[in-house]
Amino acid sequence: MYAIVNIAGQQFKVEEGQELFVHRLSASEGDSVTFDEVFLLDNGGSVSVGTPTVNSAAVTATVLEHVKGDKVIIFKKKRRKGYRVKNGHRQCFSKIKVDSIAI
Repeated sequence: MYAIVNIAGQQFKVEEGQELFVHRLSASEGDSVTFDEVFLLDNGGSVSVGTPTVNSAAVTATVLEHVKGDKVIIFKKKRRKGYRVKNGHRQCFSKIKVDSIAI
């Protein structure tokens, strides 16, 4: 069984027991969160497609930890002008584990 669900503005294909990184959630570590925007639900071959969401379907997950991603270096340069700017960024993520997909 899998579902396509909207989590923090992005669409993910999730299955029960799966762990994935999503954009930072406001819930604290150990909390259970529910995602109601389920766009597609596959239950053993029977596919339910929502218009735009599947009614009464929800995905529950547990927040395992909050982490930061790898550092991304942004370097800008214009040749022969002496213009050089170096900047860095680390995205904040939440690691979640999908507990159940309810129909």
